[in-house]
Amino acid sequence: MARVSARIRVARVYDDVTPDDGQRVLVDRVWPRGIRKDDPRVGIWRKDIAPSKDLREWYQHRPERFDDFASRYQAELRGSPALEEVRELAKRGVVTLVTATRAVDISQAAVLAKLLKGR
Repeated sequence: MARVSARIRVARVYDDVTPDDGQRVLVDRVWPRGIRKDDPRVGIWRKDIAPSKDLREWYQHRPERFDDFASRYQAELRGSPALEEVRELAKRGVVTLVTATRAVDISQAAVLAKLLKGR
């Protein structure tokens, strides 16, 4: 079986679906603008794995807050059943974590991917 780390990807929800995406999982708390509920770019919506409203509002995707955001978000995820469910999905195949955020590299999807990969 392939390692989970090789099976986790990150993309914007607005990106086209590719054959390499596997199961797409939207990890935003708020539904992305301009995306229909049945849009295949979403896949599964797991808003329960997204950062809390308070954390999201505090962070505001400000790069200087990313490290602190990542630590706080990881603390929120401890013991999360949703985290374990996504980890199980990754054991069965490729999972692409999708977000509406423009700066994917400093998003909750990036933090979640790193956590799932065990880094």
